[in-house]
Amino acid sequence: MSTIYNQILKAKADPEGSGKKLLAILLDPDKIDLDNIQKLIEKINLSPATHIFVGGSHVKNNILDGLVSEIKKKCNLPIVLFPGNPSQISDKADAILFLSLISGRNSDYLIEHQVNAVPILNKTNLEIIPTGYILIESGAETAVERVSKTKPLSRNNLEYILQTAQAGEMLGKKLIYLEAGSGAKLSVSKEIITLVSQNINIPLIVGGGITDFSDIEKTHNAGADLVVIGTAFENNLNFFNQNL
Repeated sequence: MSTIYNQILKAKADPEGSGKKLLAILLDPDKIDLDNIQKLIEKINLSPATHIFVGGSHVKNNILDGLVSEIKKKCNLPIVLFPGNPSQISDKADAILFLSLISGRNSDYLIEHQVNAVPILNKTNLEIIPTGYILIESGAETAVERVSKTKPLSRNNLEYILQTAQAGEMLGKKLIYLEAGSGAKLSVSKEIITLVSQNINIPLIVGGGITDFSDIEKTHNAGADLVVIGTAFENNLNFFNQNL
């Protein structure tokens, strides 16, 4: 059975062969105007994206189901939920990153939100992908930091970042997600990415602070199996036109 997770595993195992490096466009429902969704979908279809992530640190509007449904009408890319809390779950999507913020010590984001999500997830057919989520210092306070009330890991403490990622793998996470945060001044360093990717056996996602196409390529080359682009695309729908 071909699942989204198996596709990511394939990309990690054979990035230069039958698999390929993956790219997700992250859409925050609070920043989307459904009246202009057609143009957004057209730009996504013309981009090199392989996945669409949907979610945010604190989604205030209630367009999640409508947004996912509209995207599915015109786009064949898999849609993966990237939820900040259990209210951001839609059975219209294909999969969900079942996130645990293992860089922080706020129990709500380590386990409480996950427990509260179970009754909702049990009513869906979503592919559930357990993900160890690690927030990395990025030069500015991000929405993730404010909402989760946790501090990011120091970008200079590489060994502790690696230990955190390895602990996530030992706990049974299927993915590790290194996150600089939305609108980060600094992306996750290539040194961190390489260290983590070479010392874990599960796929690595990296996002936050990536502002141009060359940085996507450098992040892939450093060892990321899937790169996430969000703010740069939100601010400029022609982002990929200018970089291809």
